[in-house]
Amino acid sequence: MKDIKFPETAVIREVCPRDGFQNVKKFIPTEDKVKFIDELASTGVSIMEVTSFVSPKAIPQLADAAEVMAEFNKKWNGKVESVALVPNLRGAENALKAEPDWLNFVFSASEAHNMANTRRTVEQSLEELKKVEEIRGNTKLCVSIATAFECPFDGAVEPEKVLKVLEAVFETGADGVTLADTIGTADPSEVDRTLSKVRDIYSDYPFFLHLHDTHGMALVNMMAAMRLGFNSFDSATGGLGGCPFAPGAAGNAATEDVVNFLERIGVKTGIDLLKTVKIAREMETYGLKIMSHLASSSIGREEKETCSQG
Repeated sequence: MKDIKFPETAVIREVCPRDGFQNVKKFIPTEDKVKFIDELASTGVSIMEVTSFVSPKAIPQLADAAEVMAEFNKKWNGKVESVALVPNLRGAENALKAEPDWLNFVFSASEAHNMANTRRTVEQSLEELKKVEEIRGNTKLCVSIATAFECPFDGAVEPEKVLKVLEAVFETGADGVTLADTIGTADPSEVDRTLSKVRDIYSDYPFFLHLHDTHGMALVNMMAAMRLGFNSFDSATGGLGGCPFAPGAAGNAATEDVVNFLERIGVKTGIDLLKTVKIAREMETYGLKIMSHLASSSIGREEKETCSQG
C-alpha cells in the first residue's frame, strides 16, 4: 500500500435519502425521513443527495420530495450542499421550486437501460438535458450517467460509448458529471479501462463515481479509480439502495464502510465514522435493510464505538 499514491482527501456525497430510501417499499413518514437526513447531515458530509423529483407513480416513496427539501433548507442551507435528482424537464421544474443547490439529471449510457429507466432513447434524454440547462438559472447542474460500465440488459458498455455521451454532456455546460456502476457488477479492470480513457481526455476534471456493491467490488473499484486520481464518490449510509429499473442490482457502497476504508489507507473524508455507524444501526432498528459490513458486525457494534477519527 505504501507504494500506491492515493489522493490526500476524498469527497463523499451521501445518497441514502434518495438512492437508499427509494427502494424501501413501506412508506417512510416524512418526519422520519427528515430526522434521518438531519442526523446524516451532522456527520460532516459536505454534500447530500436529499431526494428526487420523480413521478409519485413511479417511486411512491419520494412523493414528499418538496416537503423534505423544504425541511432540509430550513436547517442545512449554506452548511451542506443539497442535490435533487431529476429524470426529466418536469422533474427539474418541480425541483427548482424547492431551491436545491444542485440538480442531478440522470440518464444511461446504454439504450436499453435508459429506455427502462426514463422511457427515452439516449438521444432524447440529451435533448431533455438541453431544456433543463435552459431553465436552471443559477442552480448548479450535475449529469449522472448510469450504466457507465455495465448494463443489466446490454452487458458491458464500451468506453467509447461513454466518451461519446460525455462529449454531448459537456456541450451543455454541465457543472459536474457522475459515472455510475448502476448494477454493481464492474470489476477493477473495467473501471480502469473506462476511467483511463476518460482521464486522458478530461484531465483532472472532478468526476463523481457512483459505485454499487452487488458483487462486493465497490471498494476495490474505488481503489482502482483513486490510482487514476479520482477522489469523489457517492455512498449511502447502511448500504441502502439499488436501481428499481436494474434487475439484480443491490445496494450502494455503505458510507461507513467507505469512510473506514479511506481513513485506514490515509485518505481523509471529514466524516465522523462513529456517528455514521450509529445512524446505520438506528435505521436497521427502524426496519430498513442494512448492507453495511460495519453496522451489522461486532466491529460496528462494539469496537467502532471506541474509535476516533484520524
